[in-house]
Amino acid sequence: MNRTNLYMRRDAMHAVDFRGSYTALITPFKENGDIDFKGFEKNIGFQVEQGITGILPVGTTGESPTLGTDEHNMVIKKAYEFSSGKCDIFAGTGSNSTREAMGHCRHALDAGVDKVLLVDCYYNGPSSLELRREYYETILEGLKGIKVIVYVIPGRTGTAITPVDIAIMSGRYDRVVAIKEATGDLDRMAEERSLMPDMSIMSGDDDKTFEMMKRPDIKAAGVISVTSNIAPAAVSAMVQSLLKNDIKTAEEYLKKLKPLFSIVTVKAKSKRKLPDGRIVETVDRFRNPLAVKTVMNVLGMPAGPLRKPLGKMTREGIDIVRNALKNVYETSPEILSPIEVFYGISIEKRLNDNELWSRQMYSL
Repeated sequence: MNRTNLYMRRDAMHAVDFRGSYTALITPFKENGDIDFKGFEKNIGFQVEQGITGILPVGTTGESPTLGTDEHNMVIKKAYEFSSGKCDIFAGTGSNSTREAMGHCRHALDAGVDKVLLVDCYYNGPSSLELRREYYETILEGLKGIKVIVYVIPGRTGTAITPVDIAIMSGRYDRVVAIKEATGDLDRMAEERSLMPDMSIMSGDDDKTFEMMKRPDIKAAGVISVTSNIAPAAVSAMVQSLLKNDIKTAEEYLKKLKPLFSIVTVKAKSKRKLPDGRIVETVDRFRNPLAVKTVMNVLGMPAGPLRKPLGKMTREGIDIVRNALKNVYETSPEILSPIEVFYGISIEKRLNDNELWSRQMYSL
């Protein structure tokens, strides 16, 4: 039997048209560490105004691992209220505990959100079979009203459900509506498409979106984006162009957005002084959402500090982020100009404010 037919979804007509550009929202904090819900509402208003397809609260970008249960549930509830039906919404509810994930899913449903992002269980390292049977399918069986986006990101979780197990699961449950692909493995994505012709494959890496959507053996349906926190209209325009097969226009947006895509994760060399006085060089890898919150703080968008253990960057890291932002502003100012209008700030003034940038870095 042809393997594609063996694992084909029972619902050839997809119950949920999951495509477009979705923003993995940052969670803004006040200086005292509390969640800044006023700022959160402002940022969601910006996303809606700029035409984003949908929003994702409390994903990794939203610092979900550092939110308490009550905070986690409140962020989902407020995101639903603030978006007011003006854009789609799904919520990060994954955990390395099936029981905890189930609780988050129940609260999301109670808040009015029926689509959830479940990340593969991190740290405790279940096999793909265990992930399917003891995590995803347990939740799908326990909550009949829930729709699931499978989130595969082995670089953070140390494990990954296989395309075959996703195909088996999606054949049994038409409420598996999408895969957020953050493996960086294009061959794996092509296998997913082969096994699941009707599945929505979503890019989980901004810099992979163009290729994933353009390749006919992957045919990604869009992106769950970090960069769209600051450039939702441009990211949406690139995605919509690709969905219309307007490659030329999409390439133009890709060129303009590339500097921002490059700073989702920042690698920076710096020197440290050892207790004995020796100077050694090392490399820091500053991961999402540090860079995007740094940019938002500098641009006057509600973001605030990160929760420990995340913190700040070195001067070298800040220089990389600052130069990328300057590049975009100087060559394609229209990418960032909506921020000026909506938040009432001057980007040029803030880009050149050394004090603002200094606040975002460690003093070593």
